[in-house]
This record gives sequence, structure tokens and C-alpha cells, in this order.
Amino acid sequence: MLEPLQYLLGTGSGALVGFTLGLVGGGGSILAVPLMVYLVGVPSAHVAIGTSALAVAANAATGLVSHARARTVKWRCGGIYAGAGLIGALAGSTLGKAIDGQKLLALFALLMVAVGMLMLRKRTGEDRPDVQCNRTNAPKVLGFGLGTGAFSGFFGIGGGFLIVPGLIASTGMPMLNAVGTSLVAVAAFGLTTAINYAASGLIDWPLAAVFVGGGVLGGVAGTRAARHLAGSGRLARVFAILIFAVAGYMLWRSAPALLG
Repeated sequence: MLEPLQYLLGTGSGALVGFTLGLVGGGGSILAVPLMVYLVGVPSAHVAIGTSALAVAANAATGLVSHARARTVKWRCGGIYAGAGLIGALAGSTLGKAIDGQKLLALFALLMVAVGMLMLRKRTGEDRPDVQCNRTNAPKVLGFGLGTGAFSGFFGIGGGFLIVPGLIASTGMPMLNAVGTSLVAVAAFGLTTAINYAASGLIDWPLAAVFVGGGVLGGVAGTRAARHLAGSGRLARVFAILIFAVAGYMLWRSAPALLG
């Protein structure tokens, strides 16, 4: 049983994760586990992973509702992407079990840096606000979804920050629509992981509850901020900065394993 202060810190951590999910549609699952372990002080890494997966899924669903009300979600695209991603995650996680965990984190951080650099590049194509997923682009959406899920499963970390650029690349939808639509996949990936961990008794339910509570408030604020920043292209820069910050921290934590 955790101390009252730890539950208070859990509430604040949930608010931060919810804000991140609402703002950029990703990064929440990456931030949740370090916050659970290093800030809240959850003694078991497995419990931290299971609890954060449940909380991130719930927070993503909250952000999804806010984006749906704002009509920024492409439901068919999100469903196709998430469905393919779940298959990829199953295959990727099976392969990832054979690799040292710290080396996986280091390699994943390098991948994050590459994605952040791509997000900062000026896009040559125009946004397509009215884009729909159909027979023409569905194979591309399925391919990106499968690849994102495989990376997510292989590295054992949520792939929210990969889903946004994947949706943009496969459909040409604007950044704001990609953020909203990505939450469909974030929620699906998180819920699948949570169910798996819950079956083994690796979820702290009271902590998950306060984490979700904080995330509801943070998600609403993040969604409002996303709509404010979307018009000028600043949202893509915020997204890239978040990726670089998390990648730098991960590289610092996993540097011994990478150098060894």
C-alpha cells in the first residue's frame, strides 16, 4: 500500500500525462512509467507498467472524447490503424523479449531522435483536411499501423509518438486531425497491455484511479492547447521538442548498457 503523498504525486503525474496526450497525442505512455517509478515511487517496475498502461488508456479515451467533440477524429482511419497495430505489437513484443531491455531503451531513444528530426522538416505536401480512409489509401494506413505496432511491441514502450507521423504520412491529414485520431490507437494499445498485466495481478487499482482522475483534467487542458497551437505549425515543434527531451533522458539512463 502506498503512502498518501504518493497518491497525490500520482494525481499530478496523471495530469501531466493527460495534458501530453491531449496536446500531442503521444508521449503519455513513455512519460507514465518513469513518473510511476521515479516520482511516485512504485517499487515494482511491472506494477508501474501495468498501472500506467491502464491509466494511459483511460486518459487517451478522455482526450479522444474531447477531440471527437471538436470533430478532429478520423474514425475509420483510427480504427484501421489501431487494428493493424495490435497485430504488429503482438509480433514485435515476441521478438523483443530476446533483446536486453536497457539496449532496447537506448535504441528506442535513437529512433525517437530520428522521428523528432522528421517532424521538424518542412512538409512538401499540402494538408488534406477532408481525407478519408478508403480502398486507395487503406493499404498504406494498414502498413504504417502494422509497423508502428511492431515497433511499440518490440521496444516494450507505447508508440503514441510514432502514430501521429504515421497517420500524417499515410493519409496526408493535418497535424490536429492526426493528434485526435492517434488517440484511438493509443487507447487500444494501452488497454491491451493493461488487460494482459491485470490477468497477472500487476495493477495497483487505487493508484490507477487517481492517475486517471488527474489525467482527465490534464487531457481537457491539453486538447484546448492543441487547438490553439495547431494553426501556425507550432504544434509540430512542440511535439518534436517533447520527443527530444524524452529521448535525451532515456539515452542518459541507458548509456551504460549502450556503451557496454
